[in-house]
Amino acid sequence: MPAPTLGQGLKLAREPRKLSLRDVEKVTGISNPYLSQLENDKINKPSPFFLHKLATVYEIDYEILMEAAGYVQRKSVAKGEPKTLAGAALFSTEKLTSDEEQQLADYLNFIRSKTKKK
Repeated sequence: MPAPTLGQGLKLAREPRKLSLRDVEKVTGISNPYLSQLENDKINKPSPFFLHKLATVYEIDYEILMEAAGYVQRKSVAKGEPKTLAGAALFSTEKLTSDEEQQLADYLNFIRSKTKKK
């Protein structure tokens, strides 16, 4: 399964926060149509300035967004830090309940078990 695109990762970061594109527009000043185009991968090289604003709103490391957009390549990832935009989006969501944490762990184990069998 390929890693999510920048747009997919941004949507993955936005949705658990129950933010609409209009909500993000109000907080960041980035237009709703531009945000929509970002999430639908119609914009290949978004402004680093906008990525910084989105990193702040979504509580994602700016460097991860810059890497997902193709501006930089991280040399290394510290242990315990998310390696991908999707991981960062999941780790940055509001505190998960114990049940949600367990469901994520169960799903991850399921995915890993399918991968090992191939």
